[in-house]
Amino acid sequence: MSFDLTILGSSAALPTSRRFPTAQLLKAGERFFLIDCGEGTQIRLRQYGINPSRIHHILISHLHGDHVFGLFGLLSTLGMMGRKVPLHLYGPFELEEFMNSYSRFFGPLPFELVLRTPSENMDFIYESDELTISAIPLKHRVPAFGYLFREKKKPLNVRKEKIETLGLGIADIVKLKRGKDYVSKNGEVFPNSQLTLPPMHQRSYAYLSDTLFVPELAEYIKGVDLLFHEATFSERDKKLAKQTQHSTAAQAATLAKLAGVKKLLIGHFSSRYKEPVLLENEAKEVFKNTEGVNDGDIYSIQPERLSGE
Repeated sequence: MSFDLTILGSSAALPTSRRFPTAQLLKAGERFFLIDCGEGTQIRLRQYGINPSRIHHILISHLHGDHVFGLFGLLSTLGMMGRKVPLHLYGPFELEEFMNSYSRFFGPLPFELVLRTPSENMDFIYESDELTISAIPLKHRVPAFGYLFREKKKPLNVRKEKIETLGLGIADIVKLKRGKDYVSKNGEVFPNSQLTLPPMHQRSYAYLSDTLFVPELAEYIKGVDLLFHEATFSERDKKLAKQTQHSTAAQAATLAKLAGVKKLLIGHFSSRYKEPVLLENEAKEVFKNTEGVNDGDIYSIQPERLSGE
């Protein structure tokens, strides 16, 4: 399945001529997940050729304007486009009250809105045959969550040439996919590793929005393929970052290093920095494989087989 991330907005609270407020779209297989919905999100979707009707899941990190101001407009557009199927909305408990205000002022939507709030005893906020999404508690001025997307482990693939050579039946193939060895009719045992391909790596993406630098967050995102971490401020504005409960670029990189992630993306840049390359360079001093995102950037996590299995 595909695992493609499109950056729809990369600015913090104040948008600029080149950067809209925070929003991202993750395409996992045939499913589209909108992550946060800052002002102008539906415009970016149109500009990048993405049909908003294909979005069935929206995950909101927290109730600050630069993460939700685009939500009412998007929902209204979906209604005018004739949407009838349910839309699933995830986020803090306060999100329900926020959505009730939509109904009060603009009337009911022509489609069902299904709200779900993370809880401590919840393993996954979303689960399908191919993917799980976990909520990660963040430290911000209001209740906030990050989200971890992880591909489920797939069954082993049986080598086609072995199926023909050994005359394997459906029952034999099912057992091999589950990791069992094959025992022929004459009692000969064929190790599973000789008849199957190594398993596919379980791809993963973590999104950590507005938060103080919290080293303990590394435990939630150990070894993920791709991590987005907000980097609102430079180290020179570290005190301001602490006051507003945001992170610096260097702090984002420190967390990536602690978690042993493969690649770090930083964004949610304050408009005070005309060239966010300053923040990217700061982060690279701590974690080399860092990239500062721009609106319209696309990142793909390619499938790969595990070695040494």
